[in-house]
Amino acid sequence: MVSFRKVAIIGLGLLGGSIGLAIRAHLPGITSTGYDIDPAVRQRATERELADRICETAEEAVTGADLVILCVPVGAMGSVASLIAPVLSPDALVSDVGSSKRTISRALAEALPGHDVIPAHPVAGTEDSGPDAGFATLFHQRWCIVTPPEGADAGKLAALVAFWQALGATVDTMDPEHHDRVLAVTSHIPHLIAYTIVGTASDLEEVTRSEVIKYSAGGFRDFTRIAASDPTMWRDVFLHNRDAVLEMLDRFLTDLALMREAIRASDGETMFDWFTRTREIRRSIVAIGQDDSRPDFGRKDHR
Repeated sequence: MVSFRKVAIIGLGLLGGSIGLAIRAHLPGITSTGYDIDPAVRQRATERELADRICETAEEAVTGADLVILCVPVGAMGSVASLIAPVLSPDALVSDVGSSKRTISRALAEALPGHDVIPAHPVAGTEDSGPDAGFATLFHQRWCIVTPPEGADAGKLAALVAFWQALGATVDTMDPEHHDRVLAVTSHIPHLIAYTIVGTASDLEEVTRSEVIKYSAGGFRDFTRIAASDPTMWRDVFLHNRDAVLEMLDRFLTDLALMREAIRASDGETMFDWFTRTREIRRSIVAIGQDDSRPDFGRKDHR
């Protein structure tokens, strides 16, 4: 059962805006406030009604809230938490939506001593960002990973889980360090590869940029979709999940070297076996409802 009465959303981009819209759609009994550091974003958030009330300061937004969700870049979590600490209600729960949990958990605990903090990560998003990117169904049939610290209040943990379930997510709990290793391979490394391959294509001297754009095949188009993601957010992700990313990147580079040698040696059997195994992963993802087998992954009408 969702027991929160007032939810404050700090940061009104894709995730923050979607949370606000999802609260209105699924939890109409909850009052929501929102704040963003950018005045233009606050103006657009007001026009789109991303929260019941868009505030002019973060302190105003969190006053009286019993759930505060920080939807700011990972590198800003600690400073924003310190800013709101003096006006937080003693019983308020503070959470977030960041995708690297170990450093966020540490930063929030240091900035908010004595307050209840339970980090979370909704594994949902698109390549779009900003206040126009959000939509109420973003979290439907998507995972939200909650990473409670040792000794977390059981009642508030249950309320946070119920909150995300009410927004349409399936919730799992995980240790922050394990979360970061899992997401390094399922999210962070794919984004790093996408940013790199698109950058490589744009730098090629033998192929003009207009040809790269004009003749992009489906695979490259998918890379460009990922590489269009918010650069500030992803810069912070790589800086704050550095150890796990480097560990998984080393493993990827080892596998990439093996494929390079298979191509050099015309070892078709190795390539076929590898491609067959990875094809099954794709089929498994579709089978459990984490993506769509329709053309363009069914994303044309995602709003």
